[in-house]
Amino acid sequence: MKNDTAGRSASPAKVTTVKELEKKLAVMRKAQAVFAEYSQEQVDRIFYEAAMAANKARIPLAKMAVEETGMGVVEDKVIKNHFAAEYIYNAYRSTKTCGVIDEDPVAGVRKLAEPIGLIAAVIPTTNPTSTAIFKTLICLKTRNAIILSPHPRAKASTIEAARIVYEAAVKAGAPRDIIGWIDEPSLDMTNLVMRDSDCILATGGPGMVHAAYSSGKPALGVGAGNVPAIIDSSADVRMAVNSIIHSKTFDNGMICASEQSVTVLSDVYDEAKKEFEARGCYFLSEKETRKVGRTILINGSLNARIVGQKAADIARMAGVEVPERTKVLIGEVTSTKISEPFAHEKLSPVLAMYRADTFEKALDIAESLVMDGGPGHTASLFIDPAEKEKILAHAERMKTCRIVINMPSSHGGIGDLYNFKLTPSLTLGCGSWGGNSISHNVGVMDLLNIKTVVERRENMLWLRVPEKVYFKRGCMPVALDELGTVMHKKRCFIVTDSFLYKNGYVKPIEEKLDQMGIQHTCFYDVTPDPTLQCAKEGLKQMVSFEPDVIIALGGGSPMDAGKIMWVMYEHPDVNFEDMAMDFMDIRKRIYVYPEMGKKAYFVAIPTSAGTGSEVTPFAIITDAETGTKWPLADYELMPDMAIVDADNMMNQPKGLTSASGIDVMTHALEAYVSVMATDMTDGIALKATKLVFDYLPSAYENGAKDPIAREHMALAATLAGEAFANAFLGVNHSMAHKLGAYHHIPHGVANALLLTYVMRYNANPVPVKMGTFPQYQYPHALERYCEVARYNGVSGKSDEEVFDRLIEKLEDLKKKIGIPASIQEWGVKEEDFLATLDEMTENAFNDQCTGANPRYPLMSEIRQLYLLAYYGKDTREAGKI
Repeated sequence: MKNDTAGRSASPAKVTTVKELEKKLAVMRKAQAVFAEYSQEQVDRIFYEAAMAANKARIPLAKMAVEETGMGVVEDKVIKNHFAAEYIYNAYRSTKTCGVIDEDPVAGVRKLAEPIGLIAAVIPTTNPTSTAIFKTLICLKTRNAIILSPHPRAKASTIEAARIVYEAAVKAGAPRDIIGWIDEPSLDMTNLVMRDSDCILATGGPGMVHAAYSSGKPALGVGAGNVPAIIDSSADVRMAVNSIIHSKTFDNGMICASEQSVTVLSDVYDEAKKEFEARGCYFLSEKETRKVGRTILINGSLNARIVGQKAADIARMAGVEVPERTKVLIGEVTSTKISEPFAHEKLSPVLAMYRADTFEKALDIAESLVMDGGPGHTASLFIDPAEKEKILAHAERMKTCRIVINMPSSHGGIGDLYNFKLTPSLTLGCGSWGGNSISHNVGVMDLLNIKTVVERRENMLWLRVPEKVYFKRGCMPVALDELGTVMHKKRCFIVTDSFLYKNGYVKPIEEKLDQMGIQHTCFYDVTPDPTLQCAKEGLKQMVSFEPDVIIALGGGSPMDAGKIMWVMYEHPDVNFEDMAMDFMDIRKRIYVYPEMGKKAYFVAIPTSAGTGSEVTPFAIITDAETGTKWPLADYELMPDMAIVDADNMMNQPKGLTSASGIDVMTHALEAYVSVMATDMTDGIALKATKLVFDYLPSAYENGAKDPIAREHMALAATLAGEAFANAFLGVNHSMAHKLGAYHHIPHGVANALLLTYVMRYNANPVPVKMGTFPQYQYPHALERYCEVARYNGVSGKSDEEVFDRLIEKLEDLKKKIGIPASIQEWGVKEEDFLATLDEMTENAFNDQCTGANPRYPLMSEIRQLYLLAYYGKDTREAGKI
């Protein structure tokens, strides 16, 4: 975009009345709207030319400021102007402030910068030209318009600084009226610009800053400084003293970041005092200190007549004679209370000096001075850099946003002179301690609105299974052989239940371990629904035996108990309440599980075809004393090796075959429709459903007489376990967990009683709420169920017909394996069920499995599902919820 006014006279109309100001603000807003369309290249050219012009004018502007205000030192104001032009330009020359300023294509995040609009800038009398340069430059860099309200006693120099920047900017292509100012400032007009601007840059006295924050507009204001310096015993005293003098005399102490006091440790106090005196500072006597004190404050407020004046002139005001070339007046005082004039911000070459016997006492003094006189601004410390503990103690005690170490604080606080990572600025935020909205040095990023454009991204996905999974009838001895021949294990601890132990299931394992010379022992007191107390009993034996391998043999209970013992064996101080904390994403959970496997390798050998626990990162343990169930889930609990040998499952009773078999089907179906399902888990889950449909009826009816059916059900259980270990489960399991716990129904049966109701509920194409996960784009459980159906040979004219036939096929399977038609038919009394219904509902909603369900359930919906399943109502009713 090209500005047709470039190169022409840019002198704006004068603003001396409220009406003229209102007109000016309207014109400036139009200019800013044009400027907002400029490219980064155009903006950078304007920024460069404006900074160059300001830098060239640094000397005449400095002279003008001192002449007009009667404060400060020309030569030092030259440095301020130079800093405001050169250092600010250098800091932001390469900073992107237009369009896309940051982009992460992988994460799909793009940040765009937009200007705020019209900025109101209140300019102080202490830095009338440098602050004007600084604020106008950062507004040009960010495509904002800026209207300056000068201090009445510094209006000419402020306006001249703004004019120089403005004319250079317009000549370089900026719109006319992009910078403006009030020629005859008044309180009414200052209030008007603050009221009608989009943001306020407030630098000045507490009253003005308070007015900015009270204007109703966003304000970047700064608080008063009352910088306390400490000279520690370990400091380079000469360097410390001269740094303070350098800072305190700079522009006659008018920078708010200059030291207002120095606390010196007793053992270097005399040395420091001698150095101050040798360098031209004057120590006031007790009487002189009182006289100067009465000059510092008038009616409790800082005497404006001393601000930015020479030390000798301030002494004369107080009736004290000092050498004309005195650099700093120093009053040795003890009080840090508000009643002590030397404890205030003085904005002049007047310094308080305190003595401290210990570093801790020095911190007390500095902290008191900060909190009473300049909270949030700056604190200074001179110390040996090796004294890390003292430096940290100082940083922790000082409620300031800048803590400068071994540097003059006037120069250190404004940044980029004595530390090149501190943002260069002439507006220094004091945080909440100073009543400010910012705690950093103001820069260009504070004058931008950042748009963050976030594209939808799917999470990184994973497939986690045990390191080794052995399967096929007769594989157990071959797999166990690795413990000796490959891993060279020495001591094995077996966890199982009494039934398996007494019926000889442990014997083949023990014989194999004996062949390999691996010592072993067995804990066989695991009960169904294992308790923490049971696990602790086993742990005692485990700790005593010191195994390097653990084998869990059985169904879900021995494996759960074995995993818990493993955790406590490796990490005795674990907190089960923390470990059981629910998560939305297992990779982002608050509690991080301890690393497992450092003491013992974990082997899982299932004896039932159901839980899939041998390949899952889950375990449940119950505290028998409190009744609390700890459901644990983390990939650290994943077994290292799974041995799926159907020979261990041949003699399952029919009831266990039925319950565990239908549990496998539920695992597979819930994993397939989960919001976290992936291509990796889909194939596994589908195969598991087909194996169950094809082989569960025969495994149930014929048992060991059909070893092929038994083996295929063993594989189905493991496959479904791998699927839900990675895709997780859904509300069917959430509800079954509670139904089983409250009414003593076997877990697989509880799942079966709810299964077709939950499927109908999930398949509703217009659910009240859908599940939340980035890869789950829209409700499509119906389509997913139909994929399962078609994979298993179910066909139909429409998805609805295919789904109905899948439900029929499942209901037929349930009948074949002896699953009753309703919870009531199982034998749960109506009054007992209804008495627990509300509590079951809430607990099911809060179950870890609920979050992965494709339809996010309301508690009222869970309650309805429970009631339908209890009375055995038509499953189609669940589809209407």
